[in-house]
Order: sequence, then C-alpha cells, then structure tokens
Amino acid sequence: MKINILVFFLFLMGYSQNHSKKEVDVLIIGGSTSGTSAGITAARLGVKTLIVEETPWIGGMFTAQGVGACDGNHNLPSGIWNEFREALRAHYGGAQALETGWVSNTLFEPSVGNMIFNRMAAKEKNLEIIHGFFITEIVKVGNHVKGAIFKNEQGKTLEVVAKVTIDATDIGESLKMAGAAYRLGMDSKTETLEANAPQQPNDIVQDLTWVAVLKDFGPNADKTIAKPSNYNPENFKGSCVETVDNIKIDCNKMLTYGKLPNNKYMINWPTKGNDIYLNVVEMSREDRNAALLKARNYSLQFVYYIQNELGYKNLGLADDEFRTTDLLAYAPYHREGRRLKGVSFFTYNHVAEPYNQKESLYKTGISVGDYPVDHHHKQNPNAPDLGFPPVPSYSIPLGALIPEKVNGFVVSDKAISVSNLINGATRLQPVVLLTGQAAGTLAALSVKENKEVREVSIRKVQQSLLGQKAYIAPLFDIKPTDADFETIQKITATGILKTKGENYKWANRTWFSPSATMTIEEFTEGLHQFDSKIIVQKKQELLTELEAVKILKQAGGKFVAKSKFSKKAITKRELAKLIEESLHPFDREIDFSGNLKK
Repeated sequence: MKINILVFFLFLMGYSQNHSKKEVDVLIIGGSTSGTSAGITAARLGVKTLIVEETPWIGGMFTAQGVGACDGNHNLPSGIWNEFREALRAHYGGAQALETGWVSNTLFEPSVGNMIFNRMAAKEKNLEIIHGFFITEIVKVGNHVKGAIFKNEQGKTLEVVAKVTIDATDIGESLKMAGAAYRLGMDSKTETLEANAPQQPNDIVQDLTWVAVLKDFGPNADKTIAKPSNYNPENFKGSCVETVDNIKIDCNKMLTYGKLPNNKYMINWPTKGNDIYLNVVEMSREDRNAALLKARNYSLQFVYYIQNELGYKNLGLADDEFRTTDLLAYAPYHREGRRLKGVSFFTYNHVAEPYNQKESLYKTGISVGDYPVDHHHKQNPNAPDLGFPPVPSYSIPLGALIPEKVNGFVVSDKAISVSNLINGATRLQPVVLLTGQAAGTLAALSVKENKEVREVSIRKVQQSLLGQKAYIAPLFDIKPTDADFETIQKITATGILKTKGENYKWANRTWFSPSATMTIEEFTEGLHQFDSKIIVQKKQELLTELEAVKILKQAGGKFVAKSKFSKKAITKRELAKLIEESLHPFDREIDFSGNLKK
C-alpha cells in the first residue's frame, strides 16, 4: 500500500512539473505581427495579457519570418505601425537609413525588429510572453471559448484560462479547434460578386516562402553553401529577367530589391525565386512540419544558385540573425491560410467602391491599408490568373475579426473574415500590425466592460483607436499631426462627407480634400445616407456656412444662440468641425453593417 501511495505521489509531482496553468484576461495565440501588437495594446489598456509564441521571437512576418521589408502604409502613419517605424528610424539614424532596397521605404534587419518589439513589450507590466509552446487544444464551455492548451517539444503542457482568446496565428491555427466556421482557398465569383474571382471555388492558397537573409562578407569571401539536395538550376533561370510588373532588371537589381541595412539582403523573391507552392494548412502539425522542409530546402537551393550560378560567393547566410541550424528564418512566411467566416465579410468590392455596397463597412473601420491586391501564384500552374485589380486605400471592418457564432474569441492576422482576393492586400505587415492593435483594443474593452466581444460598441473601439493615434479611415491628406485629425476621421466614418479613392502605383490613396467645397445637394445626400429622415435638397449652389447651420439645425444639430455664421462657401474641414460640434453623429451607435442602431 505504501508503495502505491509513493508511486501516486511521484506521479503527481511529475504531472505538476510537466503541467502548468495560468489565468489571464486576454490570451493571444501566437506572437505574430498581429499577436505582438494585440498583446502590447491590450496590456496598455490595463488588462492582464499573455502571448504564447512557438518561436524564440515576437513580431511574426517582420521578424521571425524574416520579411524585414515593409509593404505599404508608408503614407499612413497609423498607431502602433508608426510607433514601430519611428523606433526603427531612431535606431538606424533617420528615415533615409531605412531606404536601402527598392521594394520599400522601410527595410530593417529582422533581429532589430525583434529587439524593438521586445523593448515595447517589456514596458507593459500587464503583458507576459511565453516562448516555445504551440497550441494543441481550444477550451470551450458550450459555445464560449475559455482559453487554450499548449505543449512544447519537451512534452510540457501549459493550460491558460482567459476571458477573451485571440487567434493571432498566420494560418488561423485554432479556428477549427474553436469550431469557428472558415473559408480556405479561392472563393467563387458567385459568392463574392468580385469580377476577378474565379467562376468556381477551389482550395488553392498563395505560394509561401521560407525567407533567407544573406550578408556581404567582403569581395574575397567564399560563403558558398553545400549543394542542397534535389538542386536544379533550371528552376531559377529567369530570376534576373524582370519584376512582377514586367520591368527588365539585372541580377544586381534583383538582389537589391530587399537590401537591408548593414549590407544584408532579404531573399524573398517571387519571380523564379524561392516562392514555393505547399498547401499545408489542413495537415497535422507533424505532417505540416515535414512538408515545410521542402520550403527550407528550396530557399537553400535559391541561395546556392545566387552564389554558384550568379557568382555572388561573397553573399553568405547571415550568421547574426536567426539561430537556426541552416540560418534560415525561424518560421515560414505564409501568405494565406484559413479565413474566418465573421459577422462581416470584407471583399474586393468593399474596397473598390465602398459607397456602393449594401453594407457600409467603411463606417466600422479599425485598420487601414494602401497596398495593391498582390497574389503569389507563380509556383502553381493550376492557379487561375486573378490579375492585379486596382484599389484605393481602405479600412478593414471590425466585424471581420469576430466569428459568426463562437463567443469569447477574436481573430487577427491574415485569418480575418476577408475574401481570398482582397486577402492579397489585407495580408501585408503594416496592415496586420494595425489589425492586431484593433483586436487587442476590442478584447480589452470586452474584459473591462464585462461584455461579449460582439456586444462591445463599435464606436468605442474606434474612439479608443483614435486615442491611440490610429486611423479608422485611410486618409492620405490628413495626418495624425493635423489639429483636426480626430474630428475628420470621425466624420469620414459616418459617411456624411465622402472621400475620393485613387489607385496610385504601389501606394494607393484616399483623399478627404479638406479645402474643397461642396453643393447643398451633396451635403444633404451625405446626411440622408447617415439618417434617412433627413431630406435631400436638389440644389446645386455651393454650401455656405450659414446654409450648413440651417440644414444641421433641421437635422437636430445644436448651436450657440449668439454665434454668427458666414455666407461664404464652407470648406470640408470647417464643415466636419461644424457637424461634429452640433450633431455629434459619431456618438450614435452603429451595427456591423454600418447602419444606425434604433
């Protein structure tokens, strides 16, 4: 009997050593790009937050995946993206010090990005980060997610109980575990009504890349790696011929595409480069990791091609970035995975023509982007050609982060509720960083107000983000330093004063045009779409301040009785302030379709 008691006691000791449990307000699955910003944001808003990340680094695409070249948002200095970029500029000595490659205005060493994110995180007393654990199970009670269980390679388990759980993984790792409905692959034109979508749906995802970072070891160095298995130089012939937009280049131009500070080179090249097609999303973790070895090997093949065939023997794998055995990034760069079926479904059409959709999703915006619809499918001959459809800049709606039915659960990163087509734009690093900031804000407000995620006021989330100097509308011509930034953002989010979108090269735009004037008809149309009780006046005269006040009074606006108003045409800037001061339209609650709540 004593032996049995002793064995049981030893078993309990072993179990306790191999099993730990934590209780937090917000659990974030994955220290990815969005997971990092979500964690920092939630902690700043005063809730106890935990990030659980498998790799040694936080920052995801920017860092652990090696994509240290920022695509997009150069002219949208929003929220935590701007904070991160300013820290990079301070580290390297100014904005120009980051303009080392031609693909972006902001390029940096992944290790530096990781350092900066960790410095930001270390300031937050409410934030804890645990590395080395991967998710194995979502814990649910009925339809409510209550946390998750993780495991590491040594067999230890970590159980986390949380009030709100955020999936911040690149491929929506926990969506299936949570029982949240999702999409995978290309949507049909019938479902999305997108002109460039294929006629029939399929399970094709974008090519992925296992990024390498090379370093120049000097003109006399020979850093050629051993020839990788299955090496075939024919796979890479043509990598120095042209870019994705058919611009003729040479090999030096190809390499300087992703040139980083300190003579390093990001190797993430789509044309006859190290992109590879592997649809691993629905595989088990073990099978996926085995399949992804092909991606590592393919990148090493491209590195060997650069060194051996192109003659850049002086460019070797950087030995001061990733502490992996092959010196490649810690994780693959997944461009696409599962995509949530959320309370809002954001498609290309919502971006191209935001004012002509049955849902006014732009009114519920929480994250902004300006990059084109960029899909990587060159490695899969069966992939339909989706083209390169033009877009203006855009706002991602809050409802894209919330599942249709599952409670206590928020989704960020690339797994939000968007169509396959527009995922080609919403997947980029600065956008995802901002989406994470919104996810952290939503989760924190849910905890603090003791409300289900879907019950939190959209306007409160947006107001909190504005307080964090984040954009809710993607305005090119109104920066956070503008004295009227918050007012104009709010009024734009009501739709009363419309904006004009523009497809512009690789940095699309949306103009508020603060100095512009408008007609009485245009103004009353804007008010009518906001509140259908307001009558449209078919008058083409320019709107004056005096006439604007008269119309706003009819709409319920309140003014100081002794104020004097001009008969001169009023600008959109002045009109935005007048609307906000008298009518306070942003204070009226809206639903996830952008409609006023009754």
